[in-house]
Amino acid sequence: MNNKTPPAPLSLAALGWSPFFDDQIAADETGYLKLRVATVHRARMSAISQDGPVKLRLPARSNTAEFAVGDWVLADPQDHSLIRRLDRQSLLERQTVGAREPQLIAANVDTLLIVTSCNDDFNPARLERYLALANEAGTNPVIVLTKADQVTDAADFIDRAAALQRGLEVVCVNAKSPSAVTALEPWCSMGKTVALVGSSGVGKSTLLNTLADKPADQAQLTGDIREDDAKGRHTTTSRSLHAIAQGGWVIDTPGIRTLRVSDVSAGLDVLFAEITELAPDCRFRDCSHKHEPGCAVQAAVVSGALDAERLDRWHKLHDENVENTPKVTGARGNKKPQSRGKSR
Repeated sequence: MNNKTPPAPLSLAALGWSPFFDDQIAADETGYLKLRVATVHRARMSAISQDGPVKLRLPARSNTAEFAVGDWVLADPQDHSLIRRLDRQSLLERQTVGAREPQLIAANVDTLLIVTSCNDDFNPARLERYLALANEAGTNPVIVLTKADQVTDAADFIDRAAALQRGLEVVCVNAKSPSAVTALEPWCSMGKTVALVGSSGVGKSTLLNTLADKPADQAQLTGDIREDDAKGRHTTTSRSLHAIAQGGWVIDTPGIRTLRVSDVSAGLDVLFAEITELAPDCRFRDCSHKHEPGCAVQAAVVSGALDAERLDRWHKLHDENVENTPKVTGARGNKKPQSRGKSR
């Protein structure tokens, strides 16, 4: 006999609902269930309702690739059949080699926790790619440094991370310690959603287990970083939504080995604000900041006001973004996207 008391229903606000979604509900849709997508697989999806987990019934020929973990959907209250997806407040996505459409990472995320470790995994160029992704999506980025206990002084890693973007917040945690929960509490409160991204082996799954306070039989598998090259093994193989002990939600993601930039011009402008602000002072409006006379950006490098390596990384991301971003072509009113360059 099971006398365990069922958990109390959650409020929609506790699930991450906001007036942004209220405004999308038509008068004839008020009777539908409001569900948050928790997992997305090739032929099935699950969601979280106010009363707990729900298996969604998908219409024939549904394309689950059009849905992301964190999406809000409407479903029939009788059989949980999917009616429609609501517009997103934010969307994290990435372009993959050979794919026509971007891969959806997570939706309706308030804060992107970019996890890296205090060892050879720390790579400013890769972190800048994640930051551009977050900026473009309108999601607040936070750098989370792990494995600080394995270095003599983590201050250098903290300073280097903070220098990547103005106003960027950097948190140093022990992913296995409850102190990590306290350190990340400002972004994990009731109804807030964070997503974890980063390379394999940096401690994302360990951090998720700590934030969600998961018992051993429910914990995500974790993997160590190899000692010879500080590279990790994939332990998370799909995206999923988990409750955080403080009342928020966390989306775990598989380790991303390659993150191509595409259609992130606004995100790059925020990331490289010092270059964005200097550009209007260049003699030529279309200055590439490489060799033109009267270039204010190159002058800042010469004077020491701008780091030359920082400008080199801007050039690489800017050029890659131009190459990979579809270019609108055709007559007005009949335009179609066309790739600027070959997929890599």
